[in-house]
Amino acid sequence: MDTFDSAPPGAPIPLTILTGFLGAGKTTLLNRLLRGNHGLRVAVLVNDFGAINIDAELVVDVADDVISLANGCICCSLRDDLVEAVLRTIARPEQPEYILLEASGVADPAGITLAFHTPRLRDRIRLDSITCVLDAQQVFAYPNYPELLQLQLHQIAFADMVVLNKVDLATPEQLQQIHALIDHHFNNIRIVETSYCDVPYEILLGVGRFDPAALIAAAPNGDHHHGHDAGPAFDTWSFETDRLLSLAALEKTARKLPGGVFRCKGIVQTVEEPERPAVLQVVCRRVDITRLEGWAGRRPATRIVTISAPGSVRGDILQQRFEACVV
Repeated sequence: MDTFDSAPPGAPIPLTILTGFLGAGKTTLLNRLLRGNHGLRVAVLVNDFGAINIDAELVVDVADDVISLANGCICCSLRDDLVEAVLRTIARPEQPEYILLEASGVADPAGITLAFHTPRLRDRIRLDSITCVLDAQQVFAYPNYPELLQLQLHQIAFADMVVLNKVDLATPEQLQQIHALIDHHFNNIRIVETSYCDVPYEILLGVGRFDPAALIAAAPNGDHHHGHDAGPAFDTWSFETDRLLSLAALEKTARKLPGGVFRCKGIVQTVEEPERPAVLQVVCRRVDITRLEGWAGRRPATRIVTISAPGSVRGDILQQRFEACVV
């Protein structure tokens, strides 16, 4: 087993930020890192933009070391909560040797990096690296929403590595277009192509790639380029029920979601296999439903979240469609 040397007592704890747009594969990468044979005691912070933090429920093996930051974005409305969560994490009797932070898919890393430049954290946390995950099939999937491409560019701008995920689903032309986009806007950023975020932890953890000069660039006035600071750039809607859903009806509903829905995800209890949660993942028009082995101590129930363009989707219509899946 390969291991990293732990930081000496009192030294800043290294932290890696995982960014990337909705559905790119950040939680998949996070789980791969947690399963790595690195020998580190890792704490995890997961931020989800919706009222229900689905991603936190999908983190493996370290349930007691996962802190959920939901119903907002840590680059703006939840920035103070992020600072408090980090301070609570490093104050534990068994202090973590490493921290992994999965940011919301709508977060601009500029605002997150600023949190670690505050007097309360800058001597206690060392930003080790920022990895941006891109969905190779979906980078240009929203031509009617150019602000989404700009958000992805901002996420790339603060990254020291780009994980270009789901290349198995993309065409050679799409991959060439993404490389051309990144080469046009950025110099010498490392890109790793992969599927299912199959990336060795050795190139992501303990690498010391973060450039502190990026903090200076981020904060001339403490501002960052993020639409929902000036006004809501995204709407969220959630659905919860203790009743069982039909898997076939769920898949049909997921495939016919309104076009303004950028992301839908959930943990669903179905009538077919109520003891095995179904994990619903919808990105643009791509629908994926997989099974977990069990509820892992969680209360069996259905929890679904959507993230959409502002004013584009009526919550009552979504409510009716998912209610129709109930058996």
